[in-house]
Amino acid sequence: MNEVPNQNPSTNDKVELPYFDDLLALLKEGNAAVEQSFGRHVHWGFWGQPKLADLTAADFEQATENLSKQVCLAGGIKNGQRVLDVGCGFGGTVAVINEHYTGMELVGLNLDERQLARARDIVLPLADNTIQFQQGNACALPYPDQSFDVVLAVECIFHFPDRGQFFREAYRVLKPGGFLALSDFIPTAWVVPIAKIKLPAVFSLGFYGHCNMQCSIKQYWQLAEQTHFDLQVIRDITANTLPTYPYLRQLAKKAPVANKLAVLETTVIELSSRLRLINYHILGFQKPGN
Repeated sequence: MNEVPNQNPSTNDKVELPYFDDLLALLKEGNAAVEQSFGRHVHWGFWGQPKLADLTAADFEQATENLSKQVCLAGGIKNGQRVLDVGCGFGGTVAVINEHYTGMELVGLNLDERQLARARDIVLPLADNTIQFQQGNACALPYPDQSFDVVLAVECIFHFPDRGQFFREAYRVLKPGGFLALSDFIPTAWVVPIAKIKLPAVFSLGFYGHCNMQCSIKQYWQLAEQTHFDLQVIRDITANTLPTYPYLRQLAKKAPVANKLAVLETTVIELSSRLRLINYHILGFQKPGN
């Protein structure tokens, strides 16, 4: 019988994500714009034709839905699978799968019980699907070996303390032939040494929490080789995500946040993306079959 490690998050697993603190406060206040924009998905948007983005709340809402679908495509999701969404937020990606597939066993994992409480309220199983939201650590997954067909990590891996450990855990819980699909902000190779420069302590925990955006495509290839995954999908969707930034500036007028680093950090990410210093990618990895 396979051992299930670390059923409960360690007491050292602290949730330090100031943007979620502000987001949850705005949702509690009943801010309609925030509810439509981030009440289900908490990630950037994907526009098939970015030049046609109209930057309405409905437009952004659909774009965030689209991004989840794109990651699901990289994971080869199909009916009748058991899927784990790590860093599941409010359950938006689980909801997308629930609404478009049948016979699914869906599990959402997150360290932050506040996010999970909302997910349990708003994402209910349809047809013959089952849904479970569980508190847990992405780098110590509380599941047996070979228990999932697909593992997803939508725009969250940069928060994990160790990408390599997460990859080893994902490999362990995947069945032979299973897929790991994720989205990440990936720096151009020559930017990586600059990104590793240690900043003053005041910047160690910013609006978006602790973020490690230092893993290049070459390093992802190396990580795949080290953990025995086959890297099968590499999609640079930076251009498709760019309308996110003007939309966030527009939203900030309707839902201002107290954190002074919010504008600075978002502007830095935008400029880095437009200058192609950091690129938004979707990656798909497969565990070899028997």
